[in-house]
Amino acid sequence: MSNNTFKFIDMVANEALSIAHEESALLSTVDRQYDDSFEKQGAKIGDTLRVRSPVKFKTSTGNAMDVQDITEATQNITVDALTHVDMDFSHVDLTLKTDDPSQVSAFSKRYIQPAMSQLISILEYNAMTTYAKATYQVAGTAGSAINALTTPNLARAKLNQQLAPKSGRCVQMDSVTMASLTGGVPSYFNPANQIKDAFTEGFIARTSMADYYENERCWTMANGADVAGEINGGTIANGMTSITVDGFSAAPAVGSVFTIGSGSGETGVYDVHPETKAAYSHLKQFVVTAATTTNITFSPPIYYSTTDPRQNASGIPADNADIVFVGAASASYVQPIMYHKEAFQFVTADLPIMGGAEQCVRKNMDGLSLRVWMDGDIKNNSLLCRIDILSGAAALRPEWACRMIGAAN
Repeated sequence: MSNNTFKFIDMVANEALSIAHEESALLSTVDRQYDDSFEKQGAKIGDTLRVRSPVKFKTSTGNAMDVQDITEATQNITVDALTHVDMDFSHVDLTLKTDDPSQVSAFSKRYIQPAMSQLISILEYNAMTTYAKATYQVAGTAGSAINALTTPNLARAKLNQQLAPKSGRCVQMDSVTMASLTGGVPSYFNPANQIKDAFTEGFIARTSMADYYENERCWTMANGADVAGEINGGTIANGMTSITVDGFSAAPAVGSVFTIGSGSGETGVYDVHPETKAAYSHLKQFVVTAATTTNITFSPPIYYSTTDPRQNASGIPADNADIVFVGAASASYVQPIMYHKEAFQFVTADLPIMGGAEQCVRKNMDGLSLRVWMDGDIKNNSLLCRIDILSGAAALRPEWACRMIGAAN
């Protein structure tokens, strides 16, 4: 292969990586990790990374020691999403002089920019869906538009209550919600530079201790046809992740959020401070991970034992306690989300170099790895090209995130 073609594929890889960084509104704001162990010969690790979760401890009082076992939990990030865009360059395109800056710019605008825009859009949509479905905290009033800072401030409060660091917070919000929020927030509550952004650009750059990003890839939660039932006996145990229920005519939807115990005379399951274990004034929220009309699997697990350092709930779920979902039956709600950077993870891994090294190039920068692979098509006198990213997304600290809910779609 000619030296010019080698420069060509190298240019494509560099341009693609640069544009990937520019196009990303979400991936640049989460914990982005890179693992080269996927491509090393003899060091294959399958498609799963095991990441240690922070160890939780409890305190003791008095002179005597109350020694506790150190239990290290791990969580998995599956890196199995091979996403790519594919192109066909004609012989005319291959005459590009890659050392000419003006031609590089024109080529990038014609091919690489739209290709990478599509690729990053799909990656971000899939990641946003993963993150939102794993986030069990929701702030706001279903059915009421987000046109004031009340809902973002409630989301901020939930992150504070879960001890999320106060720096490094972001909000991903769709344009319709941003328009409603921008129009409803009085200008005199904003710094001068944000007043300018709100009026000239139509968005809020920073408020409620977070940076705001407009993103049309926000996930939409669609509730099931029935959003009210109750616990129906079953096994109640510390650390439980499923409950037996009745009263549902349709299975709750995956990603929908519920609380336990809100009826008259019921003892609800309330959220607690992660360290002091003092109960908060709001019911603990849980997100559905799988469901039928008689059983709901959910996250996070309910730890109600006061001797368990992982305790995250005020009490034991009671038989016949109400199960109440956020939002109306069969209604859909766009889910803007506030999060700390380390709530979510996006991992890319090196793909192997295929064929001759001059036909396949791999680049990585700031936790993002991609591969450009080219090969000739002698029948059609063209050069085939694919740009690949092998990735995985996970929410290892979903307690440091909170969805926001407003008017139904």
